Amino acid sequence: MTPKETRISDLIIPAFWDAFNDTTHTHKILTSGRAGTKTSEAAIEAVYKLVSLPECSEVVIRKRHNKLRKTVYKEIKRAIKRLGIPESKFKITVSPMEITYKPNGNTIYFTGSDSIDDTKGIIDESKPIKLVLLDEVSEFFTDGEGEDELQNIEATFIRGNAEGFQMLYLFNPPKNPNAPVMTWLGKMQKRPDVLHVHVDYRDVPVGWLGAKLVEAAEILKSIDERQWRWLWLGLCIGVDEVIYYMFGGKNVHRTDEEAFPLIGIGVDYGQQNATTYQAAGLNMSRHKIEGLQEYYHSGRDTGTQKSPSEYAKDFVEFTDELHEKYSCSSFYVYIDPSAKGLAEEIKRATRSCDYAVLLRDADNDVALGISRVQKLLTFGMLSVDPSQEKAVEEFGLYEYDKKSIEKGREVPVKTNDHCMDAIRYLVMGLWSKVKRYLPVQDDEKEDGEA
Repeated sequence: MTPKETRISDLIIPAFWDAFNDTTHTHKILTSGRAGTKTSEAAIEAVYKLVSLPECSEVVIRKRHNKLRKTVYKEIKRAIKRLGIPESKFKITVSPMEITYKPNGNTIYFTGSDSIDDTKGIIDESKPIKLVLLDEVSEFFTDGEGEDELQNIEATFIRGNAEGFQMLYLFNPPKNPNAPVMTWLGKMQKRPDVLHVHVDYRDVPVGWLGAKLVEAAEILKSIDERQWRWLWLGLCIGVDEVIYYMFGGKNVHRTDEEAFPLIGIGVDYGQQNATTYQAAGLNMSRHKIEGLQEYYHSGRDTGTQKSPSEYAKDFVEFTDELHEKYSCSSFYVYIDPSAKGLAEEIKRATRSCDYAVLLRDADNDVALGISRVQKLLTFGMLSVDPSQEKAVEEFGLYEYDKKSIEKGREVPVKTNDHCMDAIRYLVMGLWSKVKRYLPVQDDEKEDGEA
């Protein structure tokens, strides 16, 4: 590092200065709400150590390997530029994913932790590992072995590297204060070898974030302060038993549009339980998904069971009516992945339709789907027609199991959920079409695209 290069204090917020300079704590935990710049701090720290220490290897880990390249790997490459170091001084490869500083041979290794033993082979015999950076720590608890996995990673890399060895953990706290990652954080905070720093976007200069982003945060604060405290401040606000508590009058109205070039339909299928089709038009001019119509039949409630072929016949009548009413030529149908028989019957029944019907297996990521529906409801970007009576009813009844909340894992109760499943499938399918209109675009995985 030369004196002419940018000062570190110009690149990270003051709230992180002590953490950056800290060499006494083995464990450093950085948490924040959205736009807290903790990943930026961690990347700058990783690059700074890589070029400054004579003997230093580093390991960067995410729970899933396929998430590395677009997240922390990209951020570390950005940190190199921000520090004013010529990229030519580095050997940067994707397969294997490594970044080596040529003047001293120090290397950052990137890996996933798809199983608890995945990281055991990444030990640099020639240079001691000085930093292990764990990004999105909460994923190790939701998708992995949690505390056991983190301890296994520590044991793997601290061996023979005790002097100057540090682990740096990053995550956004979940809503639920009982979540396993929060229990782990509480235990870690009691240890003398742990430094924990929590920040939020208000600790970051507006010029760094941009006025638009700050405005988006303030918009959410005015609409739903509770959600703002979690998303932007990174506070555990607790989990409502009613999942879609934000659903209200603004989300129930009849569309003014006379035509929709694209209509999405979410399909939830049951043999004895209800089968429902929930249809919505993609309103690109108003940046909304507008509910149009529903079909609902419960064999248990009516005493009349229907076969897949009968449901397929009803489906064609359903789309015929929508086609006639809204001049729609393309229907994107997101169907319960377990309903293969119904999907085949619908495919067969719609072959002769004078409009296109594209069937796709719905993305059944429940937690992500619920989160996306909540976002659209909060910002008034998802509505249902008053005629969708079953959907309106279920929005008010759909709940998390209380015992699951107490255990730190939110599991929806499997009642009053057929319309909710269908609408979730629909939102997941059309997400790529509407997410760009959210006040702040998400950087979550982009699944279920139309």
